[in-house]
Amino acid sequence: MTTFWDNHYATPRADPRANVRLTEVVADLEPGTALDLGSGAGGDTLWLARRGWRVTAADISGVAIARLAEVSRELGLGDRATAERHDLASTFPAGRFDLVSAHYLHTPFALPRARVLRQAAHALSPGGRLLVVDHGSVVPWSWDQDARFASAEEVARSLELDPGEWTVERADALSRRATGPGGQVADVVDHLLLIRRAQ
Repeated sequence: MTTFWDNHYATPRADPRANVRLTEVVADLEPGTALDLGSGAGGDTLWLARRGWRVTAADISGVAIARLAEVSRELGLGDRATAERHDLASTFPAGRFDLVSAHYLHTPFALPRARVLRQAAHALSPGGRLLVVDHGSVVPWSWDQDARFASAEEVARSLELDPGEWTVERADALSRRATGPGGQVADVVDHLLLIRRAQ
C-alpha cells in the first residue's frame, strides 16, 4: 500500500492547490490548530498555514510527507506546518485540534474509515470542527468506475458519536466542475460533512 502511494506522489506537482470545499468552509474561521488527514501533495496544509493555522499534515506516503516538509520550509512556513507519516489504520497523530480536515480519504486498500474519523472527532478541542469531504460521484478518469459512495448522513451515522457532544452542522451533496489529470473536465458531486464538538 505504501509503495502504491509513494509511486502516486513520485512525480512532483507544481504548486499544489487547496480543495475548494476547504477554502469555502474555513475561510472565515479564526486560525488555530489543524490536522490534515491524508494530506497528499499538501495543498490544504499550505493554504491553512499561509492563513495562520498551525497544521499537522498526516499521510501514509513518505514521499509526499518529505516533499511537503521541504516545500513548507522553502515557503517560510516550516514553523506552522509539521508533516508526519502515518498509516491511519494503525497510528494517529497526537494532539488536540480546532479543525480536522479529511478530503477524499478513499483508497483501494483496506482502511477502517469510520474508526479513523471517529478518532478525528475525539481529537477535536472543545468547539472544534471535523470537515469530511468525500466523492459523491465517479469521474470518467477514476480508477474505480464501480465505486459507490456513502452520503454525508450515512458517514455521520457510521461514526456513532454522542449527539450531546458532537453536532452535525452540515451534511450536503454539492456539485462542482472538476478537471482530471489529463485535462478532462466533468461535473462531479462532493459529499460534505461538518461536525462540531461542544464547547
